[in-house]
Amino acid sequence: MEHESSNISSGLHEECGVFGVYDLNGNDVASTIYYGLFALQHRGQESCGIAVSDTNGPLGRVKSHKGMGLVSEVISHEDLEALPGNIGVGHVRYATAGESTIQNTQPLVLNYAKGTLALAHNGNLINTPELKKELEYTGAIFQTTVDTEIIAYHIARERLHSKTIEEAVAKTMKKLSGAYSLVIMSPRKLIGARDPLGFHPLVIGKLDNSYILASETAALNAVDAEFIRDVLPGEVVMIDKEGIHSNTSLCQDKVARCIFEYIYFARPDTRIDGVSVYDSRIMAGRILAQTYPTNADIVVGVPDSGNAAALGYALESGIPFGMAFVKNSYVGRTFIKPKQALRVSSVRIKLNVLPEVVKGKRVVMIDDSIVRGTTSANIVRMLKKAGATEVHVRISSPPFLNPCYYGTDIPTGDHLIARHNTIDQIRDVIGADSLGYLSVDRLSDLVKGDRGYCDACFTGNYPIDPPKGEIRGEHDV
Repeated sequence: MEHESSNISSGLHEECGVFGVYDLNGNDVASTIYYGLFALQHRGQESCGIAVSDTNGPLGRVKSHKGMGLVSEVISHEDLEALPGNIGVGHVRYATAGESTIQNTQPLVLNYAKGTLALAHNGNLINTPELKKELEYTGAIFQTTVDTEIIAYHIARERLHSKTIEEAVAKTMKKLSGAYSLVIMSPRKLIGARDPLGFHPLVIGKLDNSYILASETAALNAVDAEFIRDVLPGEVVMIDKEGIHSNTSLCQDKVARCIFEYIYFARPDTRIDGVSVYDSRIMAGRILAQTYPTNADIVVGVPDSGNAAALGYALESGIPFGMAFVKNSYVGRTFIKPKQALRVSSVRIKLNVLPEVVKGKRVVMIDDSIVRGTTSANIVRMLKKAGATEVHVRISSPPFLNPCYYGTDIPTGDHLIARHNTIDQIRDVIGADSLGYLSVDRLSDLVKGDRGYCDACFTGNYPIDPPKGEIRGEHDV
């Protein structure tokens, strides 16, 4: 596959993951956040961090630990011991805007006139330049290059003229344009906010007498928490010692959930707005079997998100499902490597083909996307070198034709193979015997017919007008 679903990408990058806990009994939460972030590691591997506070201690005393790398690399047992507090937020990051530097790691901790804020953000604003200019001309000095800092500054400014922090968050949301799922810690409150279009998920859970906010239900399951509900698009939820409070004044009828959450981003054991990600991927495979049948001996999926779609193809077609790939899960994500040559090397290190499974067979290979084509070509070549007589590639998403501005690092059109090549030409480039993509018209089937999703990367129908210039930062994509 052409990005991280196989963890061997040379193209598409992931978003971020957020996790917050408020333990009303006063127990420390750092370990719970740690395991929650572990379950969200697939959403970002560049950096991570935890910030905690004690609601019964001195106001505004926040302790944090952040660093570049995976959760297991950055946060040790000793680090957790040094983070006492019963309220906290955590973050795993991949940069879709702002540079990949230690200064841009989250949660961001901000001291201001009313106290302290710690903020973790998943998504991407499209009006960052305007918001930043407004702050700059009133004397703001920026320590990072991420839009998260701009959100934090605007919340702090609004808080000076608001009765509560949650009111300040709601006022700030009226200024923001784009995608954001936020988890915010104030000295006495945990706040979650989701943009009015609901681009990316945010859920509420409960564990004993703790309330949790997380990017995915899979993270709730990891800490044995009970799923309560999704945060609504446009909703602000506030958790304090009295429980959960909600402000739905910014909720609206129009929503635009990122369809790629279901195709690739989220873990298969996650449910987003009532829809099982696993079921969505099974359905994608079934549709591919209906649309692009072929004579073959085995169906295989490129790990990880390609596996469920491959099973769906097998169930629909009657062709046996097989496991042809062995993945090394202990190699860092390929997009961390700065040079293309290193990425290609990582593909070989991270994924091996089992000759015993494919030798002498006609293979249907299911993957979730093709961005540039280089990784797909590599995998097809590996299958044929292992003895596959034919490789028929099926992709569980439509062709990428447009960049994303809402938190997915889909590159500009010049780098998208489908922008400049026909399906037959792409088939030849990657060396496949045939190639078929999921039809745009069938995307709604992945989410039970619900049309409230964003498919702009496939169609160019942006739910919010895209910015006139590039806003996503300088990245090696």
